[in-house]
Amino acid sequence: MATKKKRELGNSGLTVAPLALGGNVFGWTREKGLGVIPYFPLASGFLTGKYRSEKDLAGRARGDMVKKYLDDRGFRILAALDRVALQYHSAPATVALAWLTARPGITAPIASATSLDQLNELMKSLTLELDPSAIELLNRASA
Repeated sequence: MATKKKRELGNSGLTVAPLALGGNVFGWTREKGLGVIPYFPLASGFLTGKYRSEKDLAGRARGDMVKKYLDDRGFRILAALDRVALQYHSAPATVALAWLTARPGITAPIASATSLDQLNELMKSLTLELDPSAIELLNRASA
């Protein structure tokens, strides 16, 4: 599998890796050609699929931040992520990051992991190329 190429940060002339790990990263902007480096691209873990009910949030550090996603729109997005993840034999987190990086203007999402398994899922997003129908399904679910 080929790794996604480094991306230019807006019109800055700077190139960055297609995924930033950790939380102490900053972005550069210019008047034209803004490059976006989104923080919390997995919606505090919601887009990993591990939070599907309020029961799943009990005792979790990010439970209060995730609770707002437990609505019709959030469940539509999870259903679409599950469908695409099954199609690509991938984890929902992998699909979510690949979907995000397929968007124009996204330079590199900032994602973090708390285990080696989670890190492996994040890294697989670097080689996952979603087809237009998968992207459209996810876009419609999130609209």
